[in-house]
Amino acid sequence: MRRLVSLLFISLLLCGCYNRGPITPDAWDLTAQQLDSISFYTTHHYTQNYNFVVTGDSLVVVAQQPNDMSVPDVVSIELESIGEEMKKDSITIRRNEHVVVADIKTVPSDSIDSVWVKVARDQLTFGWIHENELLSKVSPDDPISQFIDAFSNTHLLVFLAFCILTGAAYGLRRLMRKGCKIVHFDDIPSFYPTALCLLIASSAVLYSSIQLFGPETWRHFYYHPSLNPFALPFWLGVFISSVWAIIILGLATIDDVYHSLPLADAILYLIGLGAICAVVYVVFSITTLYYIGYPLLIAYFYFAIKRLKSIS
Repeated sequence: MRRLVSLLFISLLLCGCYNRGPITPDAWDLTAQQLDSISFYTTHHYTQNYNFVVTGDSLVVVAQQPNDMSVPDVVSIELESIGEEMKKDSITIRRNEHVVVADIKTVPSDSIDSVWVKVARDQLTFGWIHENELLSKVSPDDPISQFIDAFSNTHLLVFLAFCILTGAAYGLRRLMRKGCKIVHFDDIPSFYPTALCLLIASSAVLYSSIQLFGPETWRHFYYHPSLNPFALPFWLGVFISSVWAIIILGLATIDDVYHSLPLADAILYLIGLGAICAVVYVVFSITTLYYIGYPLLIAYFYFAIKRLKSIS
């Protein structure tokens, strides 16, 4: 009897776990406009109601409809009048102002750019602009996307400035005192600095590999960034996980260095470590784009681990 009751109870549980899901016979009964919007989002990674911030000096939009500005070049007088009208109805949106995508139109007859985007700063300020011109002067209104833009544009300058400061600091230090500590060469007996350099090198190779073999995946991440590695495609998730690991390992490295060296030596060591990490990032992120980074990474692992064993 107990077995029969147990079987009935288990059967009820299994039936209760089955979910047919909501009955939505019209779930895919979409309009042509909705289908076009989904198709555009798939290839361009943004659609209506997407937010941008102006990063160029200015963004000039016009009030005319795209079809009115893409007429064939038949009568020069008509073109001149259209140009004058466009100048009168143009609106300038300034740097750092926020805009939202209000509408998107495709004009196949336009020889410059067939995609026109209508953006609005507010209810009274809106207009049309070619997509190529728009995307060259705006950035997604997300701090991660803006960080990607800033880092991509200025990292070489920061790297050069960092190297100059580090070289000057090391030159002055060597004049005052010989025997400065530096990772890979005259290193401290700690695994953390070497591990940090190797992790940055691996992350740089992975970063460039995603751009090389999955540019659309990276572009989608640029428009819809996330710091949650479990909400991203596999390789992007691995890359974001490595970024979190760099932060954690960096904090552990700083703590270990301060416990291994006097304060002045520790600061100088960390400056040198930062310079080497910058060199490692730039070298591997660039060489990977030419497929040289892969064998170079193997050689770097061999060199770094061999040097670490010789010190310890």
